[in-house]
Amino acid sequence: MNRENKRKSFDRGYYKTHRCCETFTCKVCGRLVVPAGAGSEHRNHCPNCLSSLHLDDQPGDRAADCGGIMEPVAVWVRRSGEWAIIHRCRRCGALHSNRIAADDNPAKLMSIAMRPVVLPPFPLEKVDEMTALMGGDEPESV
Repeated sequence: MNRENKRKSFDRGYYKTHRCCETFTCKVCGRLVVPAGAGSEHRNHCPNCLSSLHLDDQPGDRAADCGGIMEPVAVWVRRSGEWAIIHRCRRCGALHSNRIAADDNPAKLMSIAMRPVVLPPFPLEKVDEMTALMGGDEPESV
């Protein structure tokens, strides 16, 4: 099955019982992506840049009409301790969660995980003031 053939239809649940043996070229970084090394039977993103294509509405259904690039925007940890990547479609804005693969780029994963720490949504100078307020202290005048 060709990854770009998103109109191909499958029975419900097909992806859960059949291996995904597709080799594809990443649309973002241009690397050849092979299923071997993923640590699972389903490869849905590039292990180098972690990008994907918006092909599915539900995992494996190939029903999405968008076809946009899914960029990795965040990581999160599931209850089991397994990491997952949050992808956002550049074209339509859809969000999807995908488990990481065994051969995913660890530096890229960590850079995504550290993004909120490096670029907080508030000025770092406010941390002392907020900490003092939470402890009941009066804020210092500047």
